[in-house]
Amino acid sequence: MNRVRILRVALAIAAVCSLQHRAVSQEGVVNSPLNSQQLALKRWYAVNRATRIAVGKNPTGIGYDGDNVWICNFVDGTVTKIRKNDATVLGTFTVGNKPYNVAFDGANIWVTNQGDNDVMKLRASDGMLLGTFGVGSAPNGIAFDGGDIWVSNVLGNSVTKLRASDGKTLGTFTVGTEPVGLAFDGANIWVPNSMDNTVSKLRASDGKTLGTFPVGTTPTGVVFDGANVWVLNSGSNNVTELRASDGTLVGTFAAGNGPGNAGAFDGQNIWIPDFNGTTVTKLRASDGKLLGTYTVGSEPLGIAFDGANIWVGLAALNIVAKL
Repeated sequence: MNRVRILRVALAIAAVCSLQHRAVSQEGVVNSPLNSQQLALKRWYAVNRATRIAVGKNPTGIGYDGDNVWICNFVDGTVTKIRKNDATVLGTFTVGNKPYNVAFDGANIWVTNQGDNDVMKLRASDGMLLGTFGVGSAPNGIAFDGGDIWVSNVLGNSVTKLRASDGKTLGTFTVGTEPVGLAFDGANIWVPNSMDNTVSKLRASDGKTLGTFPVGTTPTGVVFDGANVWVLNSGSNNVTELRASDGTLVGTFAAGNGPGNAGAFDGQNIWIPDFNGTTVTKLRASDGKLLGTYTVGSEPLGIAFDGANIWVGLAALNIVAKL
């Protein structure tokens, strides 16, 4: 009888341990065991730890090309290329004056040079400059729609559309006041208008404005999660979630201290750099629930997801943190 009771107790303990293990295993970068790359790299579990890589002065925008992470160094006029697997710096390439954001078109990296009113196209394989193309005044955000490059012109209150194959200007479209970060939802371009407290939705095929929607104070970044767009409101310390199909408000969620110029979607969650603080905020995309706040360092600004890890540029420290 005692042996039976001991066996029952042992089985109960084992069951509890199994449940605890499953709960812990689902708390990582994506809060789900579904990301096979994270499982393979043993990065699905929650660890508040970061690898730090020195880059140039005042890192801002971050992009990912499938193998490497690219970072704009605003003060130096360069971009740094880092191999994602081991965080090795593969090169630093001279671009224009005050590079701010980057986008990948499947083969090349595009860089907005805020001080030169142009964008540069670099071959991703080796960083070779392929072209420099004029856009509007103070280009900031940049996005690729599968065929063309879109650039927000902060002081021009417009966005410019360039053909990715040769950089030809296909159109310039008026939006709100001081447009910044951009996002593509598969059919449309979303543009936060930082001084109007709105976001504009433009049809990518022809640039037609399909709607302008109120958000929070000083929207500076936007990220698409496959169904909804999340707008980072740096002035009201929150994010606004809108349904991409029609701009309907889904929710507004607190998000640190001064959300930065970009957010990242990891397949399950939205990550937001808290530029006026030292952390990044993780929200569950399905309902906006706060899942964690992670300390990274001073002035986190740009952010990107590489399939397994989150990369954050720390503007005040001249480093990039890999979570």
